[in-house]
Amino acid sequence: MKKIVFSGAVAAAALAAGAASAATLDDVRARGELSCGVSTGLAGFSAPDANGVWQGFDVAICRAVAAAVLNDPMAVTFVPTTGQTRFTALSSGEIDLLARNTTWTFSRDVDLRFTFTGVNYYDGQGFMVSRDLGVSSARELDGATICIQTGTTTELNLADYFRSNNMNYEPVPVETNAEGQQQYLAGACDAYTTDVSGLASTRATFADPDSHVILPEVISKEPLGPLVRHGDDEWSDIVMWTLFALVAAEEYGVTSQNIDELARGTDNPEINRLLGLEGELGPMFRLDNEWAQRAIAAGGNYGEIFAANIGEATPIGLARGLNAQWTQGGLLYAMPFR
Repeated sequence: MKKIVFSGAVAAAALAAGAASAATLDDVRARGELSCGVSTGLAGFSAPDANGVWQGFDVAICRAVAAAVLNDPMAVTFVPTTGQTRFTALSSGEIDLLARNTTWTFSRDVDLRFTFTGVNYYDGQGFMVSRDLGVSSARELDGATICIQTGTTTELNLADYFRSNNMNYEPVPVETNAEGQQQYLAGACDAYTTDVSGLASTRATFADPDSHVILPEVISKEPLGPLVRHGDDEWSDIVMWTLFALVAAEEYGVTSQNIDELARGTDNPEINRLLGLEGELGPMFRLDNEWAQRAIAAGGNYGEIFAANIGEATPIGLARGLNAQWTQGGLLYAMPFR
């Protein structure tokens, strides 16, 4: 047998991975609550309401996981994080799960040692300008000042887009969406750039949303999703399959309104396995067989969550687009429950 010699760096990485492999599920159960990292406030996605209760599309995944694991969707402590602080909060163990608009990239997955547990929103980067600016295309922004959040993929995307189109710009760095909104409305920048969903969310909070235009160009792929630390496969499986449960429930017509009836039994084996009526899926990651029932009941299936928080009937006004089910021409696709 060959003798294997570990370098200091490799040994350190191995130790770090070993430390991370401690069961997060046990920690969450012992604590009696889930610690979930969210944005500092993005309407429709994650923001406290008038009573201080966190609401939103990303918040819903936190509540679904808490329902699955703790039988209580309200057993969540929400930790606001910026583009700069979110990864430190996760790697340090301050939070168990990061559920905010975070793009799945190679370096974040591999180099930062995080595990993305799926995509809950397929997005892309865009630009918003005042209608008074008279701009109808991003190609007309040569020489513009542009507000951009630091510590995000949008910084690199912006540089790439302007360089490839032989254009110049002056960045106006901001740390949070609230700061970006303030600077943009104050006229400190000609345009604000972030994910199109974030632009729609920001515009919805303006006194006169119609005075601002989201330009048609989408300059990147931004698959957004929840993530956890490397090294605890059981916990990443729980978060991933909770998201899949919400997606699958929409595909199979399981809603927050009919789940109690369907939980008494159906003729569809996939629904029965999803709801724990057949098989022993829950015990495979140390949950009971009704974990998905609780996750779905917490806020509804994926479609219900989308419609209630960011859909076309809300001030955010987002169409499903790529986030439609695969059967409806979108990219949403839950893995089989079997």
